[in-house]
Amino acid sequence: MTSLTSRLRDRRLDVAPTRARAVAFGASGFPTQLMAQTFSAFVVYFYVTHLGVAPGWVAAAMIAHGVLNAVLNPVVGALSDRIRTPWGRRIPWIGIGIVPLVVAFALVWMPPDLPTAGLIVWFLVVVAVYDIAFVVVVLNVSALFPEIFRTTEERARGNVPRQIFAILGMVLGTAGAPALYGMIGWAGMAIVLSAVCLGMLVWSFAGGMIERRVPEASSEAMRWGDQLRYTFANRAFVPYVLGSLFVQTSIAVILAAIPFYVRYSLGAAEGEGSLLLGAIFVTAIPSIVLWSAVVRRTSPRTALLWSVAVFGVAVLGYLLPSSVLAAALVGVAVGVGVGGLLQLLEVVLAQIIDEDAVRTGHRREGAYFGINGFVVRGSVVLQAVVAAAVLTASGFDASFGDAQPDTVDGGIRIMVAVVPLVFTALAWLCFWLYPIRSRDV
Repeated sequence: MTSLTSRLRDRRLDVAPTRARAVAFGASGFPTQLMAQTFSAFVVYFYVTHLGVAPGWVAAAMIAHGVLNAVLNPVVGALSDRIRTPWGRRIPWIGIGIVPLVVAFALVWMPPDLPTAGLIVWFLVVVAVYDIAFVVVVLNVSALFPEIFRTTEERARGNVPRQIFAILGMVLGTAGAPALYGMIGWAGMAIVLSAVCLGMLVWSFAGGMIERRVPEASSEAMRWGDQLRYTFANRAFVPYVLGSLFVQTSIAVILAAIPFYVRYSLGAAEGEGSLLLGAIFVTAIPSIVLWSAVVRRTSPRTALLWSVAVFGVAVLGYLLPSSVLAAALVGVAVGVGVGGLLQLLEVVLAQIIDEDAVRTGHRREGAYFGINGFVVRGSVVLQAVVAAAVLTASGFDASFGDAQPDTVDGGIRIMVAVVPLVFTALAWLCFWLYPIRSRDV
């Protein structure tokens, strides 16, 4: 046992990661996105329709979930940067968090037989544990990315498997979960998905997650006040995080608008929305490889500006289609831009962290990923405000069924095309102001 502990303690990465390590590290994207997508897509439906909890209570619990998740990101990030252990700064957090994360995810879908008040308490407690464990694991995995992959070349290649695994997790969480609970029930779905997630996380942890010998590891951690001062005074981070917020809002608005777009603008069945989402995600997978090649030949800033431009021009195409097939073809073009955003945003943030380390002498991946996570949570709020404002202004009324006023079609097309274009243009401006023009710091 002592020799095993010593080997784990002394394990450090001193050279460029191998392809096998990059794939194993990237595998973490699958379970984390699988759990996140399943939770966000079906937890309200499950508690309201199957357990009979009042929608208002579930909505209040989801707001609490969102606030807790947002606050945890910068707190866990700063703590992760400050910790000093023989096993490193990130590895202990991830190792401790994996099992509670998977167990809490399963328990969300397996409540005991309780009255409504008891179900609400169960939801709040279990989701709080899930939130804490999710942020602890995912933020520290993200913080390892700039440390394992140290150059733009390494990051462009190393991020490809991670983003492909993440998209596959999104697809399974959105499309696979309903098939599972339809066949084996909600508890069966929870057990199967949790077992898959545990297996993938253990593989990724054992085969892909490793820390380097960080120069300041034996020095005193940066003080809390200096953490905030250096982060928000960073001339590269401020335009980046605002651009990231606008990009995430654009994507969130499109995803929220597609069900309305399919039913009320295209006049198709609700289920055909999966074709539009499928067109985006299926195209995004090979596009990740394409954008990896682009950033290796240009620079992170240039490649990101191009991907944002492609995405913005493509979403405007949603104004025109009158059929699901035509809209799916637009989704193919949108997927090319989405692939670039998935591939490049973390590559650019890693470059910011490198530049900060040169200035401060500290590598603060946790702080930057944590504050970025806190800020981009605002996309959920912006998406909800946009959807409510557009639908109300267009005269949408759910009680009318499919017989909506003609203005509703126009309003929905604006929501799925014009509004995302506006947010994308703001993102492009922010990234244009991004000051790091070189490939590597």
